[in-house]
Amino acid sequence: MQMEPSWRFDTPGPLPIEAVRAFDTLIDKVVAQGNRWSMLEHFKGHFGGSGGSSSESWAESDLNMLIRQTAENAPLFIEAFYEACEALRGEGSVAVPDVGRMNRILREHSVGYEIRPPELIAVGLHQPIAVPERYQSLDEQAQEIVQKSLLQSEKLLAEGHPRQAVQEILWLMESVVTAFKGLSTGESTIAEKYFNKIAKELQAKKKGQTIEQVLAWLTTLHGYLSSPTGGGVRHGVDLKSGITIDADEGRLYCNLIRSYVTFLMAEHERMSRGIHEQRV
Repeated sequence: MQMEPSWRFDTPGPLPIEAVRAFDTLIDKVVAQGNRWSMLEHFKGHFGGSGGSSSESWAESDLNMLIRQTAENAPLFIEAFYEACEALRGEGSVAVPDVGRMNRILREHSVGYEIRPPELIAVGLHQPIAVPERYQSLDEQAQEIVQKSLLQSEKLLAEGHPRQAVQEILWLMESVVTAFKGLSTGESTIAEKYFNKIAKELQAKKKGQTIEQVLAWLTTLHGYLSSPTGGGVRHGVDLKSGITIDADEGRLYCNLIRSYVTFLMAEHERMSRGIHEQRV
């Protein structure tokens, strides 16, 4: 099965236990159709087992252990189940669940992946918010910085490092806000130099506009993620009361910030275009 290569080496997150149970129920229905011991060994092989078990009961016990271990990496679990079923489908000796049935389990339990043979793709919460490939108001060097940061954040998420992923994209959001320095707001220009002060200045000069509310949201998020008792991604984490960002929270924060960055860059382009039109 084709998937994001990094998922094979670092888990992007475990399969929810309810989904594991649902797939296990399907395995029970499949193995009941033929030689149960042989079928259990078949699934064992696809879930990483080697060698045969000494009895049917041991085969079942060994498979259950392998299932629990493989479930620590959701994509690899899905791949193992899918390929075990496809191998049996090719033999034509037993009925196996189709891709639609597998995807239904993934959807019902909000797993965040979908099988689209021959690929396994991230969807929903695990899918990154789309962003433009280019921002017209940025020069080539700035374009490269933005795209590299977005890619690095996604890479860190895929490799199972949500805190570092959030830290990377939070830095990008700060950088995008500082890009507003020197832009005209109509009657004056943005004079401040640093993230928080630029955000406050923009809010004051964009009263009643969407950007005022967006800046309020992102500064609140920025403060929470920066705080030692919040996300702890900028000033260290409080070892007694701080939180640990897990994979789902990491995706949530990264997607929120990606959406803010996309909106801010559209606003940056609009304001830059206004300056150009005034000069013309």
